[in-house]
Amino acid sequence: MTFESPLLFFICSIGVFNGFIASFYFLFFSKQKRVQNLFFGLLLLMLSLRIGKSIYIIFTEKANREILVSQIGLSACFLIGVSLFYYLKSSVENKKIIPQSWKLHYSILTLIIVITGIIKPYSTNIDFWHQYFVHFIYAVWGIYLIFSGFVLKDIFKKLINKQKGCTTSEVWLVAVFIGNALIYSAYIIGYFYLYLVGTITFSVVFYALLVFLLFKKNRESVFQDIPEKYAAKKINSSEAEKLIRKLSDLMQTRTLFKNPNVKLKDLADGLDISKHYLSQLLNDNLEKSFAQYINELRIEEAKKLLIENNQFTLEAIGFEAGFSSKSTFYATFKKTVGVTPSEFKKQFS
Repeated sequence: MTFESPLLFFICSIGVFNGFIASFYFLFFSKQKRVQNLFFGLLLLMLSLRIGKSIYIIFTEKANREILVSQIGLSACFLIGVSLFYYLKSSVENKKIIPQSWKLHYSILTLIIVITGIIKPYSTNIDFWHQYFVHFIYAVWGIYLIFSGFVLKDIFKKLINKQKGCTTSEVWLVAVFIGNALIYSAYIIGYFYLYLVGTITFSVVFYALLVFLLFKKNRESVFQDIPEKYAAKKINSSEAEKLIRKLSDLMQTRTLFKNPNVKLKDLADGLDISKHYLSQLLNDNLEKSFAQYINELRIEEAKKLLIENNQFTLEAIGFEAGFSSKSTFYATFKKTVGVTPSEFKKQFS
């Protein structure tokens, strides 16, 4: 089957053309020499080769089709899934160097497809490739796609839990995964129904990701490291209890919460621990953010002043408790206590 529509050819080929340019940039010319950018370049290259093969087959006469193009395209398809998997895994884990096991894994897969092409070249084994080996190729792509989804499981949880926002880098990784899943699905559908759907899907996905980048203010962070989490393991219970007691004593003796400009680092310095360790203590053991913890102490102080002190204005009480403005004091008090400061004060008049 061939198509003669110039518009259709343009739509299909423009994505592949730009895919090749982008892949060469990340592989050879990117200033950020990162493991992640290398695997992203490989992913784009393998996708572009596979889609390019499809365009060549669709828009040329059967007699003019190059056997080599078909073998290269299908061989590249075999490496799409593993390229995606290692791109996502290296991004999530902030890899600085490629582990030897990854190099060995990728090399073995490359050898499998190269040796298969030598032993059973496409030119003399077309039936083998189309009736048998192509199923193996798509199965391998699909398996790595599933593994890639597991790599992003924590980011998916953050997306579902609206209280925990995702960074632009994390949303980008999800978008790349979904884009690859769509391309894979399109090729599975195209294998049985319309072959053209895979090539069109690639162009749509490519430019959808480009639009995503253009409309993100901090898009430069997409191809930089995701900030590392404060720790991989939870603080043990005995250590946590000890630190919580020290934190409580620190707040009672130095009342740092009364300072409207207090920072996480100020508390961490008082406990002689890192701010990442303190953040973990608050989040994992007290189930509170730093802001929530400080505001709760300020509210308790404000409640005490409202009950005991009649000469202070409500605004003065808010400032004395550590709030930086009257509006912040009123809003936080109402949200935490359920009534306004004046309504609370009336209860004890």
